[in-house]
Amino acid sequence: MASPRQLDRRLHAFVGSLPTTPADRWLRRLSTAADHGKLWMVIGLALSARRGALRRGAVRGLGSMLVSSGVVNAVLKRLFGRVRPDLANLRTDRRLRREPGSLSFPSGHSSSAAAFVTGLAMESPVAGAALAPLALGVGYSRVHVGVHYPGDVLAGLAVGSAVAAASQHWWLRRPTVPAKVRSSFAAPALEEGAGLVVAVNPRSGPDDYDPAQDIRRLLPRAEVLELSEQAGVAELLGEAAASGRATALGVAGGDGSVAAAAAVALEHGLPLAVIPAGTLNHFARDVGLITPQDAVDAVLAGQAVKVDVAEVNGTPFLNTSSIGAYPEMVRRRDRLAGSLGKWLALSVAAAQVLRTGTPVELEVNGRRLRTWILFVGNCTYTPRGLAPAYRPRLEDGLLDVQYLRADLRFGRTRAVLATLLGVSEHARSYGHFSAAEVRVVSRSGPQRVAYDGEMGAAATEFRFRKREPLTVYCCRTS
Repeated sequence: MASPRQLDRRLHAFVGSLPTTPADRWLRRLSTAADHGKLWMVIGLALSARRGALRRGAVRGLGSMLVSSGVVNAVLKRLFGRVRPDLANLRTDRRLRREPGSLSFPSGHSSSAAAFVTGLAMESPVAGAALAPLALGVGYSRVHVGVHYPGDVLAGLAVGSAVAAASQHWWLRRPTVPAKVRSSFAAPALEEGAGLVVAVNPRSGPDDYDPAQDIRRLLPRAEVLELSEQAGVAELLGEAAASGRATALGVAGGDGSVAAAAAVALEHGLPLAVIPAGTLNHFARDVGLITPQDAVDAVLAGQAVKVDVAEVNGTPFLNTSSIGAYPEMVRRRDRLAGSLGKWLALSVAAAQVLRTGTPVELEVNGRRLRTWILFVGNCTYTPRGLAPAYRPRLEDGLLDVQYLRADLRFGRTRAVLATLLGVSEHARSYGHFSAAEVRVVSRSGPQRVAYDGEMGAAATEFRFRKREPLTVYCCRTS
């Protein structure tokens, strides 16, 4: 029975003996185009021009390609030391103009191809599937032009795919399954939106999108009110609820607008329709509302769920609240994420903010802490560390407390390095716990608290707790 190495050589010889076809020229060109990852860099730059899953996939793919290339060329090739196949018997029309002089196992071209396409597929499965044949073509081309054994290519594909999959450790991919919620069937079905009063923030979301016009088209009998300098979400929806003309309330805007609408809905005991129209839509995404049509379908069907609501000093929030440098760090991260990717952007933002920031002396549930950042989430966020991305549940009854310590030597440097390496959760400079209620006392004078992207008044004492659940229109039952 032939050994794997012998079988590898036989397969290589078989490919080399295939008859001449027009494909020879194109495979040679494909192999050359993928030198040093040039092919994938061009594709990645093209995909990055479009925001959303394609851009995230391109960033993940290119980052995975760079790492896999380093692993293959600096470590694995030297470790295994396999020499290239003998090209003496390969036809001239197949041979590359510049044959590689490096070691053979595993194939760097195959590793880069698999890393890029796997990373892309993790964010955009359709785009990844579309480019998978091209990645396999690059791998096969290396055997066809004679510079690799089939085993080299298979190993390279495996290494690249593994590196891309491991990127989940540093940049957690948001799950497609929404957070777990409480079931509720108390929301009325509103035919064509009759009885629904919607407050629209015209400044939220893309510049070329008018949410008010979209809502009027989808829900022609709904009352659509636009925010102005004289009247915000609380004023518009509060007046509609107090007058009795609202059977349900709605909001189209960012997370700050949604939190303000939630406060009015809770005060008047009304269900809330959250229409995704902001830039990030954190709460809407967690609850499972991705497009305006998702909210419209739930309003028409009368389907709703109940979710947790937290508050700080009586002000409700749905996502997060914080004291210290966290709001500025998130603002800088979001500004840099488009060009650097979320993980690297967070590291740069943390370095910038912590370099000039001032620690805050806090007493948290009776424990004295010297911190750069205190983060309080409505329900438990994951991943742990400075980049909490989403919540598996929206009904756990807990507040998620995370903080960055400022009482350690080289604490700022440790924090930035831990963020860069994706190990914040395990670093000594980072702490976390969960509780149903959190009391914070500032020993550094009055501090401003941030919640859902808005800034609150300065105070020295803060009480975080859960309040009654909120009914949200959503076509889910669990």
